[in-house]
Amino acid sequence: MRFEEYTLEGRNAVIEAIKAGKTIDKIFVLSGCQEGPIRTIVAEAKKLDAIINFVTKERLDQMSTTHNHQGVIAYAAAYEYASVQDILDIAKGKNEPPFIILLDNIEDPHNLGAIIRTANLAGAHGVIIPKRRAAGLTATVAKTSAGALNYTPVAKVTNLGNTIDELKKEGIWFACADMSGDNMYKTNLQGPIGLVIGSEGDGVGKLVREKCDFSVSIPMKGEIDSLNASVATGVLAYEIVRQRSMAKA
Repeated sequence: MRFEEYTLEGRNAVIEAIKAGKTIDKIFVLSGCQEGPIRTIVAEAKKLDAIINFVTKERLDQMSTTHNHQGVIAYAAAYEYASVQDILDIAKGKNEPPFIILLDNIEDPHNLGAIIRTANLAGAHGVIIPKRRAAGLTATVAKTSAGALNYTPVAKVTNLGNTIDELKKEGIWFACADMSGDNMYKTNLQGPIGLVIGSEGDGVGKLVREKCDFSVSIPMKGEIDSLNASVATGVLAYEIVRQRSMAKA
């Protein structure tokens, strides 16, 4: 397993990153360790609402590249996260109906980076990811986005379903990408919209899927039954672009 340069190893490195206000995505701590510095790190991480994983020394040894992890390894975000309100404000500032891409179960950083790149080119106002079971804004994501991460905000939320409920109050409709959904060419994707994408294997989770207003599918002619998540996002995002362009014509 390859780790990014935003991996922090050792007690001092992690504590200093937290003190400096660095965004911490995940922390891996030696299970059962009650030493003072480790307890301080855990307490501060909880204040930040970071994900804390208690693991064995063997696991930490496998993860470590410095071989001096001192019982703690943390992943820090390469970029700062935006808020959901930031995304809405961008749409408002452009006088456009919100177009947001929400990701469920996307754990591959290359997929996330490619989706952020597509979101930027398709004119989406932002991307929303969940805190758990999701890739964070690592250096690989930044590189794969080809610079798009500098322009397209990404918000991280605790509960994707609750976020959808809140955004519905803003008049946004939600389309879930699903192979059993309605043909995208026959579905109205205009207006304020949130496009919800799941992983290639698991798709969108049941609880999130049930929050969506409708499901939409991509017509497929081949023998295999699914597209890579980033490719599917591109196809659906550009159908939204096409329909918006037609509405303006």
